Amino acid sequence: MTSAAVPVAVCQFAPTDSRERNRERVAELTAQAAARGARLVVFPEYSSYFVDPMDESLAANAETLDGEFVSSLRAAASDHGVVIVAGLVEQASDAGHVRNTVVAVRGDGILATYRKQHLYDAFGQTESDWVEAGDLDAAATFEVAGIRFGLMTCYDLRFPEVARTLVDDGADALVVPAEWVRGPLKEHHWTTLLAARAIENTAYVISADHPTPIGVGHSQIVDPQGVVLAGAGTTEGIAVATVEAASIERVRAANPSLRVRRYRVVPR
Repeated sequence: MTSAAVPVAVCQFAPTDSRERNRERVAELTAQAAARGARLVVFPEYSSYFVDPMDESLAANAETLDGEFVSSLRAAASDHGVVIVAGLVEQASDAGHVRNTVVAVRGDGILATYRKQHLYDAFGQTESDWVEAGDLDAAATFEVAGIRFGLMTCYDLRFPEVARTLVDDGADALVVPAEWVRGPLKEHHWTTLLAARAIENTAYVISADHPTPIGVGHSQIVDPQGVVLAGAGTTEGIAVATVEAASIERVRAANPSLRVRRYRVVPR
């Protein structure tokens, strides 16, 4: 068995309509997570800018991948020797929309980029009014210390093929920045789906949500058997746990679900 292990942190915080304050808060939380030993630090969806309800200000505050937000992520990653995953509002192909983007960043650059594929047009919400869906590109993965992580976002969690595509591309852990909107049974849906994606793919699931009252909170690090190793409650906070290659190998050897599948996801 391999001995690769990566301490990871999920940082549950509430982004606002102040881009400057959001950058400051991400830097503060990164420092705290790194001080607790984390080498991968995960932030929620819309960490660069967020308003509820969504409006035209999203496009006015959208950035490029070489803009202030990603540059600040690189600086914080460099300062603390970590990899940071965070969601941002990225400029889209037209002035009326934005991209809901997640980046994995190290001090020397971007390791992976993912643009949300399944927009939250459900439960009375219409994210597509403001957001341009990402293309069905190749799986967005990156490696830290011998462990491969795959990116997905929030509502993607309800579509098992997204996670399966990442695992088919070699992901050992699924990273899920989210703004999981509150509502009837939504907390139950969130925690159930996080565990389900872990169990069916024999992979870790690392999720960072907004706290209440807009999100449901409960950011979690879930192991390949669906056990919550560490998590936050409903307020802002940090949870830390270690992703271990030996644990993944042990669970997959005992439950070879990935090897015996007869149906596989075929990208279109």
